[in-house]
Amino acid sequence: MSDAFRELLKKVGSGVHTGKDLSRQEAAAAARMILLQEATPAQIGAFMIAHRIKRPTSAELAGMLDTYDELGPKLQPWGMGNAPAVTVLGTPYDGRSRTAPVTPLTALVLSAAGVPVVMHGGDLMPTKYGVPLIAIWQGLGVDFSTLTLAQVQQLLATTGLGFVYLPQHFPAAYGIVPYRDQIGKRPPTATLELIWSPYAGDAYIVAGYVHPPTEILFRETFALRGGTNFTLVKGLEGSCDLPRDRTAIIAVSKPDASEGFERLLLHPRDYGFEGKEVPLDSTSELLEQMQAVLNGESSELMLTAIWNGGFYLWRCGICPDLPTGFAKAKALFTEGLAQKKLVEIQQAIASI
Repeated sequence: MSDAFRELLKKVGSGVHTGKDLSRQEAAAAARMILLQEATPAQIGAFMIAHRIKRPTSAELAGMLDTYDELGPKLQPWGMGNAPAVTVLGTPYDGRSRTAPVTPLTALVLSAAGVPVVMHGGDLMPTKYGVPLIAIWQGLGVDFSTLTLAQVQQLLATTGLGFVYLPQHFPAAYGIVPYRDQIGKRPPTATLELIWSPYAGDAYIVAGYVHPPTEILFRETFALRGGTNFTLVKGLEGSCDLPRDRTAIIAVSKPDASEGFERLLLHPRDYGFEGKEVPLDSTSELLEQMQAVLNGESSELMLTAIWNGGFYLWRCGICPDLPTGFAKAKALFTEGLAQKKLVEIQQAIASI
């Protein structure tokens, strides 16, 4: 048993009246002992459920991210001079189960437009056991799971897209996945994963959330860690995919604003994208729908992909306004450039 961890567990697990928040340094120490499994399984499970009930603070989240930065994989800037800012798309590791995700299509659009993109995640994961990103990519003919971190680095530099795969590249974090199933709830690490960046250079963090207080938590965490380039979306199932059946509630970083961010309320009907969300009936059907989009075929999923791709092209500075972003996203799909990027990535992995 770890006596040091036991003291931290007592602080977060003592209940409403006597429990205390951890400092940033204490949270970093707790995360380190969990990732290295210096704490016992009983201690780790107790900490996760106690912290889930208590809810993490921004200082605790910042401390845990400090440890993820210390122990986790980091893709490095490349090339001569200043490397371009990399867009890191953060989505829940336990996947999607109700609505069709378009995040991989967004990544292809961005990289086809010259914006380097990093994604990260693992396999089928508790508590939702939804369709994980890695499975979608594999279904599209791109298997990131076999690559070493050095090969992902090479792929990112040559194609503008990389994927950090938890079991292969961050086994310490993957080692605590079974606890998610055993406690039946997402632990605090499931929150920090959304804004974790496995890239050492200038990163633009995109993350989704479900509950409005999470946005405040993220913004406060960014402030503590010096993060000034982010977009936070009340997205579909907590992802960074913008909804079409309701107003998209978005917080975008704006360092010169008094609060450091700006609130955007985007109404899909104002841009011709209002509609029902595309349901996720099966992974095989989703892959067929995605391939149809990449082939330039009109569909509801195509509208969802343009709605998202155009927004992020604007946010990444490729397009001066939203209408231009939507037009460019549509062209990238209908003219086959997103499909061409997919083939480029497939060929690059084959050559590696």
